[in-house]
Amino acid sequence: MTLRILLWHVHGSWTDAFVRGHHEYLLPVVPEGRPWGGGRGDRTWPSTREVPFSDLADTDVDVVVLQRPEEFRLAESWLGGRRLGQDVAAVYVEHDPPRGRVPDTRHPLADLAPAGEVALVHVTHFNELMWDAAHLRTRVIEHGVVDPGYRYTGELDRAATVVDEPARPGRATGTDLLPAMARAVPIDVYGIRPRQLELPVPAGRVTAHEPLPADLLHTELAARRCYLHLARWTSPGTALIEAMHLGLPVVSLAVAGAVRAVPPQAGVLSTDVAELAAAAADLLADPGRAKEIGLRARELALGRHGLRRFLTEWDDLLSTLV
Repeated sequence: MTLRILLWHVHGSWTDAFVRGHHEYLLPVVPEGRPWGGGRGDRTWPSTREVPFSDLADTDVDVVVLQRPEEFRLAESWLGGRRLGQDVAAVYVEHDPPRGRVPDTRHPLADLAPAGEVALVHVTHFNELMWDAAHLRTRVIEHGVVDPGYRYTGELDRAATVVDEPARPGRATGTDLLPAMARAVPIDVYGIRPRQLELPVPAGRVTAHEPLPADLLHTELAARRCYLHLARWTSPGTALIEAMHLGLPVVSLAVAGAVRAVPPQAGVLSTDVAELAAAAADLLADPGRAKEIGLRARELALGRHGLRRFLTEWDDLLSTLV
């Protein structure tokens, strides 16, 4: 069954995997662009079609995929008053754990769809556990990524990390832990502009890099000896999953969804930052062991986060909604 799916380009890597299915994906466009109508942005997804928001009222849509609370009313308005979950099927993808009074935070979709007509999909089991979904139907579909291929060389005695929220560095993303880690290993930070990262560390211990195109980023990551995942309270993003696909061993905080995303064979997990710093230093000192662990990380990532599994689970869900 081929469906017409309306969604917004919010999370680039997640969307990159989602639109690899056999459906037609409609991306709204408004004159001012982002955040509510940037179309496909700079991506070249052949299965997507940009649609002016003013045309959506007369456009056949089978499913709406929501990712932000504001999109609920926006979609109903742009679709000419069609009600989500009643006149057109809809699903809400939650990418993050709750913020605020955890675990008592009620998901906003519960109030937007009081009759429970819209399904709530989480990208991790941890997120499903922590959100109060009230009466909503929930399901977990873990990340899938387009395999960048095994590229690991580990030729540089440095660790790498990607900060997915460059506008909000701090405790949630774990950037405050970089100085402690940098005392043990030099670190390259990607996805965050240098002026956004000011840390009390000696020169050269933490280097921030301008955002890079995905292919170049993958090459740069693969040249580093290990990957650091220091986020306290964000979902293990696609950057972590892609790093494992590349063949990097992982040193990660044992929090949130990272415990499931990074099995013990794929790296080192701990809530002790000193232990993580020592583990990263050990990997830098032993390239052979780092490569061996990275190979296992890739194997595990291909099994759990492969694109085929991801798209199959989404097709199963969408077929029940339409």
